[in-house]
Amino acid sequence: PGWNRIKSYNYPDRYVRHVNYVGRIDAYPFDPYTDAEWKLVPGLADSSGVSFQSVSYPTRYLRHYNYQLQLDVNDSTTTFAQDATFYRTAGLADTSWSSFRSFNYPDRHIRHANYVLRIDPISTSTEKADATFSVGY
Repeated sequence: PGWNRIKSYNYPDRYVRHVNYVGRIDAYPFDPYTDAEWKLVPGLADSSGVSFQSVSYPTRYLRHYNYQLQLDVNDSTTTFAQDATFYRTAGLADTSWSSFRSFNYPDRHIRHANYVLRIDPISTSTEKADATFSVGY
């Protein structure tokens, strides 16, 4: 398919989705299921990175704002492009999975905390698990 689902490492029944334009992980199944479908496109600020384009709202991308991930319309500003760009790396908890480092806050990775997605510095084993995901279908 032309989209991906992104599964949590330490909550494998939960997938990255958006609810009321907030990025979070929730147990599947949920409705609408398309809220968990993403196109991983070349990064808006750096094509060697990735940006997460919503399938259900294709003008919107996951971006960080005040360190929390939300689904916003691409306003074509440099700030938006940087906030919506991440570098895919080997998973911090399992190298066969993936982690995503912020483009403009390189000491922070996408992670979940209380099931809500944010970017944080990662150091503990729990934080590493919170910041590790599987990209699949």
